[in-house]
Amino acid sequence: MTTVSRMQPTSLNETRLVFATFIFCALFHFCQYAARSAPSVMVPELSESLGLRTAAVGSLVGSYYYTYSAVSLVAGGALDRFGVRGPVSVGMLTLAVGCALFGTGLQSFTLVGRLLQGAGAAFAFTGAVYVATRNLPAAQLASAVGIAQAFGMFGGSAGQFVVARLIHGASVPWQWIWFGLAAVLCVLAVGMLLMPHGKAELAIVQSDPTDARATSGSWFDGYRTVFGNPQSWLCGLCAGLLFVPTTVGDMIWRVAFFTQGLNIGYDRAVLSASLVLFGWVIGCPLLGWISDWIGRRKPVVIVGGSILLVAEITVLYGSVGVADNLWLSLIFGIASGAAMLPYTIIKEVNPTKVAGTATGIMNLVVFATSAAVSAIVGSALARLGHAGGLHALQFREVGTVSLASVAGAIAVACFLTETGRQRGERLTAEII
Repeated sequence: MTTVSRMQPTSLNETRLVFATFIFCALFHFCQYAARSAPSVMVPELSESLGLRTAAVGSLVGSYYYTYSAVSLVAGGALDRFGVRGPVSVGMLTLAVGCALFGTGLQSFTLVGRLLQGAGAAFAFTGAVYVATRNLPAAQLASAVGIAQAFGMFGGSAGQFVVARLIHGASVPWQWIWFGLAAVLCVLAVGMLLMPHGKAELAIVQSDPTDARATSGSWFDGYRTVFGNPQSWLCGLCAGLLFVPTTVGDMIWRVAFFTQGLNIGYDRAVLSASLVLFGWVIGCPLLGWISDWIGRRKPVVIVGGSILLVAEITVLYGSVGVADNLWLSLIFGIASGAAMLPYTIIKEVNPTKVAGTATGIMNLVVFATSAAVSAIVGSALARLGHAGGLHALQFREVGTVSLASVAGAIAVACFLTETGRQRGERLTAEII
């Protein structure tokens, strides 16, 4: 029988430090999502400044996911090995440099900047989940993961709605957005480095020495453990497919689909896209709480994915009035929050000592999926042509990729291991 492997805070000061560390990581996640989503509302400006067509801008924006997914693998292992302070601070500074380079408006620099943004951002959500997994009770894990992602999606919503207002309402140059974001990230990095040490930062978890999975070893042991577990791959694939309608459909192409394909006004299109991300702000903690409350993961994933599939079909093939319905956008985002539950499951099917590695591998699979789909959609739209703008039919043709992704996620969810425990079972285990 294993002992408790999570390091519960032992004093008020320690509790405050855990909370502060979690908040810094969550704010970092807010900023990285703002950087991820902001380009979707400045496509015309980027196209004009860089001399690129719409589809090429989409490919540039999507390059973020290549480094995000690749570096996530390194980020997870670094957290398990070195703790949270150093790796997360480096991630903040890397994202800051990427934002500054992107803001130069020079074509070669924007690509390098976008790649650096993805690399630095890989430490944000991974860091927040690392702190939660190492310091919170198992019964609260899904809720904590949902709250962390809610910070990110709120940043994504701000990156669309607020940035659009600044550029098109207040006539703020788009470059300034990136320089301002870089400055905020530098402040966060300094604050993170100045924080006192504590258990929240430790990279070693107390566990039963008889548990062979929890014994210490080389850097690669964690990767072997997580990669060697088939459930890890299923969790990554399920979450990755559920993310596609947001990371590719909403954050890159929804504004273009609404304005060019459906002739919806720009402001209205931006509001719709930002409401999807705001829906995540509600859905992530809500669905996490429901999952913790009922003690089950799979039903929430499957039901959420099914609602998302219906919403995606309605947006793609409904009339302009239906697709433009703001309540539909909000429901779309709330249902999408189901994508965060596989992040909880992967922690529960692997040892706690590899919590960072597990999250990093999840991000690798999730956003490698987004990168691949983004490239496929961008290439397809480029082949369809864009003389005089893209049309609704062309967007709908490539939109079937999102539908197939969600349907695939629901199918994969059926093969996930149910790691939650019903309330009665959990209370009995806690008493024992």
